[in-house]
Amino acid sequence: MDWTLEGRTALVTGGSRGIGRAIVEALAEAGARVAFTYRSRSEEASQLREALEAAGREVRAVKSDVSDPAAAQQVVDEVVAAFGRLDVLVNNAGLNRDNLMLRMSEEDWDLVLDTNLKGTFNFCKAAYRTMMRQRSGRIVNISSVVGVTGNAGQTNYAASKAGIIGLTKSLAKELASRGITVNAVAPGYVETDMTAALPDAAREALAGAIPLGRTARPGEIAAAVLFLASDAASYVTGHVLDVNGGLSM
Repeated sequence: MDWTLEGRTALVTGGSRGIGRAIVEALAEAGARVAFTYRSRSEEASQLREALEAAGREVRAVKSDVSDPAAAQQVVDEVVAAFGRLDVLVNNAGLNRDNLMLRMSEEDWDLVLDTNLKGTFNFCKAAYRTMMRQRSGRIVNISSVVGVTGNAGQTNYAASKAGIIGLTKSLAKELASRGITVNAVAPGYVETDMTAALPDAAREALAGAIPLGRTARPGEIAAAVLFLASDAASYVTGHVLDVNGGLSM
């Protein structure tokens, strides 16, 4: 089966670091022209763009706020103007503001939902007509294990990630007749700056809760995205791919 993306254009939101960066790198290495958005980490975005360009890849970095629908449309329009088409959209941008509901502010609820769920909606809607005209496309939305299982202290985050699952399944039904697939990847715990900063005892306890006995590497999430973006997954749509080491079995 073919996992290459030669000649295709991909757009990744929140691509400057962590899982997003790994996704950008994986799509570029598979041959895609890749554009990615970032919100505030200009230096990291520039470093990633320069590294991929030095490797002979065609890359664009665009500063954007995913919660702004006009900005989302502008990014998609710029990508299509630059590359002629949009074949793959990966909605990865997200954040968390964890707290017990009793202590959670309305501002933190709105910020998480506006970024994670509305941001996904904004970019899906912005790419909708382009992919419809092409009669082809791959949309991959990044959800989370807590969107499936829930988690105390994360009502806002879990609600946003569960909403992404519902959005994914509904949009898959809307777009299937036009040859466009819409899927989600639901990561578990991933090696990030946050988990690296945990005390050894906390990291050991975290790993102990996972049947495979360790957290995921960002590249393992990116590999799942690459599969769903490729022709190898041409008959997969409306699916949520759990990549969590067995955490939600």
